[in-house]
Amino acid sequence: MSLFENKYQYNQMLVEKNITFYSNCEHHFVPIFGKAHVAYISSGKVIGLSKLNRIVQYYAQRPQVQERLTNQIGKDLEHILKTEDIAVIIDAKHLCVCSRGIKDDTSTTITTYYGGAFKNPQKIAELQNYIKNS
Repeated sequence: MSLFENKYQYNQMLVEKNITFYSNCEHHFVPIFGKAHVAYISSGKVIGLSKLNRIVQYYAQRPQVQERLTNQIGKDLEHILKTEDIAVIIDAKHLCVCSRGIKDDTSTTITTYYGGAFKNPQKIAELQNYIKNS
């Protein structure tokens, strides 16, 4: 085995949680901020952990709606990692809800992207357990 071969084949869930992001609502142009949790099961290809944070930041830097942000991160990771086994969960506060209209400053919005193995309820429960308890 050469130095460049990947002798460590990791085929379990990897979770990068609590990735802080800031964006702007494309409808009202006020801040959206929160945490993104990203998980994948490798098909043999891995990515540097900081790249997961960078992908979240890349898509968050433009005016967004949270649903699109979640899907963009998930689809990009599917393409980069060559696997459908991707999960993205975003929990965010929208200042358009806090400061306009209803003026509710306690609610947050959660969006999800589940692909491949993450469509399995047991895998979703495992992921949610890692996010809550680790």
